[in-house]
Amino acid sequence: MDKKWWTLVAVSFGTFMLLLDVTIVNVALPAIQSSLGATFSDLQWVVDAYALTLAALLLTAGSLADLYGRRLVFVIGVALFTAGSLLCGFATDPLFLILSRGAQGIGGAAMFATSLALLAQAFRGKERGVAFGVWGAVTGVAVAVGPVLGGVITSGLSWRWIFFVNAPVGAVAIVIAAMKVQESRERSARRPDWAGFVLFTGALATLVYGLIRASERSWTDLGVLICFGVAFGLFVAFLIAERTGNHPMFDLSLFRVPTFVGGLVAAFGLSASLFALLLYIVLYFQDLLGYSPLQTGVRLVIISGGILVTSAAAGRLTARVPIRLLIGPGLVLVGLGLVLMSGLDARSSWTALIPGFIVGGLGTGLVNPPLASTAVGVVEPQRAGMASGINSTFRQVGIATGIAALGSIFATKEHSDLQSNLASVPSLAHRVPEIATALRNGSAATLLRQVPPAVRPRLELALRSSFTDGLNEILLIGAAIAFAAAVASFFLIRNKDFAAGSQGDPGTVAAAA
Repeated sequence: MDKKWWTLVAVSFGTFMLLLDVTIVNVALPAIQSSLGATFSDLQWVVDAYALTLAALLLTAGSLADLYGRRLVFVIGVALFTAGSLLCGFATDPLFLILSRGAQGIGGAAMFATSLALLAQAFRGKERGVAFGVWGAVTGVAVAVGPVLGGVITSGLSWRWIFFVNAPVGAVAIVIAAMKVQESRERSARRPDWAGFVLFTGALATLVYGLIRASERSWTDLGVLICFGVAFGLFVAFLIAERTGNHPMFDLSLFRVPTFVGGLVAAFGLSASLFALLLYIVLYFQDLLGYSPLQTGVRLVIISGGILVTSAAAGRLTARVPIRLLIGPGLVLVGLGLVLMSGLDARSSWTALIPGFIVGGLGTGLVNPPLASTAVGVVEPQRAGMASGINSTFRQVGIATGIAALGSIFATKEHSDLQSNLASVPSLAHRVPEIATALRNGSAATLLRQVPPAVRPRLELALRSSFTDGLNEILLIGAAIAFAAAVASFFLIRNKDFAAGSQGDPGTVAAAA
């Protein structure tokens, strides 16, 4: 087999492992919480540690790949991701797992930054379209099977095996890449912007830490306010560094192109709404409704199915329909889906979420395929890598900040409702902080067994009511984020900003998958 097809195999293996781990972990989070005694904040960090490192390192990894070799950085990325996966599987406490997820994110950034560049180097003409199409199909399959596979592995074996299964996949990708993939570099490559990287990473990490801390303390806590202040200062310093530096990781002139900004808003809005909320939907299924990881994964397939149905159609329509007429309405459907999911109460069953799952999935499928066009289709080829990287970075920033902010709002609402619901139960009113912590940490069932039988029904009703009220609130906030992103992207994305023919480029379409 020709080396270029081996390149496709290696990149597909790595991409499948990378994207599978994004969706497969969500279903296993309640099992991880129970096994390691993790808190609600720990669960947020398990997801955000990965998203943060991926967001912070994506552009820097791309610069290193251009400078030292894309195959080399890809192989190192797969090795780091595989090693991080093994460490996750062997984790004995939440902190160890969080740090290991960070290692996965470092490897994931290296893989993500080089995958499409390796394919673009190996393929030309019509074959490039075929290669990108296969790569896009692999990403779709990974997203679709992730929830079910995560449920099967977690229920049948252990949550640890969702990480262990990466070892053979990673080993195969490393061997193929090392032996069959041709090395490529960029002759005019520039050294990474280390100052920008440090400032951006520090700002993002401090912001997320402050948001998660707010769920444990309060939004007016001094430590939280200090975190927000430091994050703001670091972001300002980052912008100054990017404006004055010789080789910035973020070319700020790109932000003068309305379509580019519209794509970033759409990428952030989609991630900060539906994808950030998946964590809390999973907790609802398992902690409140009592479903197993497998039962949860099967139900989440409804969303994946909706994505697959419309993504194929959106991919074909991208060449014929203005991009904003796909992304704007798609985000409206995402927002509408989240509205349909809200309205839960203490007696609701999971079927109340089905209409929202379907509509939200269909909307996501409309947004994803054309989204990358808003980044790479509005710049000259030499800046396409940076433009695409910034768009991908905003996706991860949306997930990280969305999970942290929504979690804090959820915790505040849940605690407030528990106080109201239990105020007339003297034996429980003074235990509201303890009860709220138990509910967030997945130990509500244990708490129910410990209280006197006389107050148990009242407490159970209060727990279910408080959880669903909190979930309803963040579902509506997520919907507002999606609607705002829909309006902004519809008016910012303009046909005249695209280079001739860029909207229908098959590589561009596949890159958004």
